[in-house]
Amino acid sequence: MEITSVNNNLVKETVKLQQRKYRTNKFILEGYKAIKEAADFGIEIDYVFVPAEKKEEYKFLGNKIILTNEQVMKKISTTETSPSAVGVAQKREYSREILKKAKKVVLLEGIKDAGNLGTILRSAVAFKADAVVLYGNSVDLYNPKCVRAAVGNLWKIPVFEIKNFEELRTIFDGFNRIATLLKSNNNLKDFEVNEPCLIMFGSEANGLSKELTGFATDSVRIEMQDNVESLNLSVSCAVVLYELFM
Repeated sequence: MEITSVNNNLVKETVKLQQRKYRTNKFILEGYKAIKEAADFGIEIDYVFVPAEKKEEYKFLGNKIILTNEQVMKKISTTETSPSAVGVAQKREYSREILKKAKKVVLLEGIKDAGNLGTILRSAVAFKADAVVLYGNSVDLYNPKCVRAAVGNLWKIPVFEIKNFEELRTIFDGFNRIATLLKSNNNLKDFEVNEPCLIMFGSEANGLSKELTGFATDSVRIEMQDNVESLNLSVSCAVVLYELFM
């Protein structure tokens, strides 16, 4: 199959997926690594736009390839420089039962930066978290920037969205719930956590809400130089998860 017109209906439908409101059950994949790892981890790929000169690189996709040109690639890509391919895939759903059986869970409250979220997912996978929870009003997990920043790790860990505090409390009632705070009596280097545990991070702008601070059974801080106010959220997550989970 070949599509070379930016006015083609499938091209228009693909462009729509750049907006959150249209990503009800599908999302955009950009670049070889994201597409290859999605395929390897069993993500259902609907189709992939591939420039003719790149066809051999994507032969593992079989009949899902749509040959195209640079004009279409620029239209459907979310990056300034077009990737080698752009595809559309189906979102993966996970059962809440996974959370009830998990031992090490990361909670992110109100995270707004898609790049940060993707980077945190990489750290969560690297440091052996069992699942990630997006709590409150967070950026879309399938934002193209998040998918790119996760570099294929989006498929390696279950991610759940929970907006209701009662549901959160029900699922994690029996967990040790650790709030990461700038002001805590517990330094990370001396802190030990018992499983099952929920490690909770707030947004860079607002930190953890009073609701979640009150829900915590303990807290911890990253000790650092006094002349540094705070760390980037993704950096903080990496430091804490490495120290507590590895």
